[in-house]
Amino acid sequence: MVKSDDDGMLGGLLEVNHLSVMEELPARIAEHARQAGFGQTVVYVTDLQQQHLVPLPGQGDAHGEPPKLIRIDGTVPGRAFRDVEIVRARRASGAAAGEGTRWWVPLLDGTERVGVLGVDVTPGTRAAEPLARRMASLASLVALLVVSKRPHSDSHARAVRVRPMSLSAEVLWNLLPPGTMANDRVVVSAALEPAYEVGGDAYDFAVDGDTLYVSIFDAMGHDTSAGLTATIAVGACRNSRRKGDDLPATSEAIDAAIADHFTGRFVTALLAALDLRTGRLTWVNRGHPPPLLIRNGRRVTALDSKPDPPMGIRLPIGTGLLSHRLEPGDRLLFYTDGVVDAPSPDGEAFGLERFIDFVVRREADGVSAPETLRRLIQNLLEYHRGLLQDDATVLTVEWCGQRHRSLTL
Repeated sequence: MVKSDDDGMLGGLLEVNHLSVMEELPARIAEHARQAGFGQTVVYVTDLQQQHLVPLPGQGDAHGEPPKLIRIDGTVPGRAFRDVEIVRARRASGAAAGEGTRWWVPLLDGTERVGVLGVDVTPGTRAAEPLARRMASLASLVALLVVSKRPHSDSHARAVRVRPMSLSAEVLWNLLPPGTMANDRVVVSAALEPAYEVGGDAYDFAVDGDTLYVSIFDAMGHDTSAGLTATIAVGACRNSRRKGDDLPATSEAIDAAIADHFTGRFVTALLAALDLRTGRLTWVNRGHPPPLLIRNGRRVTALDSKPDPPMGIRLPIGTGLLSHRLEPGDRLLFYTDGVVDAPSPDGEAFGLERFIDFVVRREADGVSAPETLRRLIQNLLEYHRGLLQDDATVLTVEWCGQRHRSLTL
């Protein structure tokens, strides 16, 4: 029998989770939340472009109607998601005045913003501070449960899409890591558009002990063949890296893999490694725009050099391994040319200056790296009136040194 205290709520939910599918999660969450003294609960996850919060399947209001989409910008639940904080609404949706209050709690898997949890609280429930801690504990578990179910849930995949997805995008999204990862020494965030028609852009990152590996790829073209080329590039990169090859050797392994499988196809890329103890950054540039360094929230430097040839055309590398020492708090920007070069419907490119200015301003405002990229992508889509003519990918790496920056509550 499930206990009525918080331990019982969390332990009981963990126990029933093992044999539950995604569609059953909302009912399980609601059942165990009630036994801990909470009222109605509702689970929202973010859509693919992080423009809306969409309800998980299997939920309904008092009349059996499914909850509606909620915009992330300009709403109370959206504020909980954007600012990663617990937000109290005036009252629960559909409740009479004084009957109860709805709280919105961000769902976090590490530092990935999964969505939000709505929790109704009736008058007389425990004081606000312990209440917030209890809701945060519940939300943490809910986020983990959602993340554990989504890889094999078509209902979740459908829920987070607002329109059909191309075959190339289907392949690439299943290949990419989550858009955010952090520990006490580094924060990594990435964003990619057009989300539903992405052709040949891809990114990758992984931690191996005290080393962070980061890669960004831009395959020739904007079709299924470009997506397959990017897939080969990412796979070859991981395979070579996990064998223990250094960055130049890894880039040559990717070069060979693409040439072996395609004729006339190539990929530009940056392959980088960051020593999380010392801040030493090393990288190989295979025909890609150079990384940008933001220091003290304002000074921007391009880590420029003569690039080596793109991968897939079997040309030897000459420049090879490059290096730079970071300072605590430095933020690196890796990007593909679709961010700055693609023309708008009026024929004007977004441009490097506009890109840098946007990121620096958000940095000065204290906006987190994941939220900065979310806003950047929305701004880029608005500039292009929702019709990007090329893939646009941005990846940021913030080295914290000994400082701790976290999105946890």
